[in-house]
Amino acid sequence: MIAPALLVVLGLFLVPLGLSIQQAFLDPEGGVSLANFAKAFSLYGRDVLFTVVIVTVATALTGVVSIAVGGYLVLATSPRTASVLRWLFRLPLFVPFVVVAQMMRTFLAKFGLLNSLLMSLGFLTPETAQGMLDWRGIIFAFVWKQSAFATLVIGGAMASLDRSTVEAARDLGASRLRILLEIILPQVAPTVAVTLVLSFVMMLSVLSVPIMLGTESPTMITVDMAWRVNSYRDYGVANALGVVSLLMASSVAWIYLRHAAKEKGKTYG
Repeated sequence: MIAPALLVVLGLFLVPLGLSIQQAFLDPEGGVSLANFAKAFSLYGRDVLFTVVIVTVATALTGVVSIAVGGYLVLATSPRTASVLRWLFRLPLFVPFVVVAQMMRTFLAKFGLLNSLLMSLGFLTPETAQGMLDWRGIIFAFVWKQSAFATLVIGGAMASLDRSTVEAARDLGASRLRILLEIILPQVAPTVAVTLVLSFVMMLSVLSVPIMLGTESPTMITVDMAWRVNSYRDYGVANALGVVSLLMASSVAWIYLRHAAKEKGKTYG
């Protein structure tokens, strides 16, 4: 019954992954070496660091936004505000990253929608307006897009909790912030961790946002991989950068799995 699914995973994911890793360790003469990795880090070492910082910051902000919005939806006393938030955070779920990038080019440009609104309100003038089509725009686009997914998962986990502890805390006079941080968040921490790991991996793999919003240097390694393939047909360096991104994603997943194993050991120990 699961054979078709296994064949799809094998043919579309595992085989290409194995070939990419193999090519990353082959030099132009066909020998095994680390030449591609040395070249990748000499040319794009700064971009690797830039990628780690951008995706880490975006993941952290995504977690803060999704926890805050999910907590408000669960603890809200205003049904109208909660309905508006639910509608706003459904929209990004159906918008692909390439469309998000194009939207942000219009929204975050020097005389885009955001600055035009601020100028109409008197907060900016045409002389002081600045665009955010740089690392700030990349983070903004990532957080706007990925927060919808994270809020859906984390908010759903919060809504499924037993309400008795929340109501008891309210009866004792606890504020909504304290209820969220001390009662709700510890119970949904595993869900938050899984969601942030998935968000990290998703943002790490995006090409359209950094290529449309970022500057030429530094940039994210997805842009570097596309550049090496399209401009130089240099699959060795491109695959080496792919292995680096795989190690980034795997390290985050390993940290989560190790923490989860420790927590499970404490529970059953």
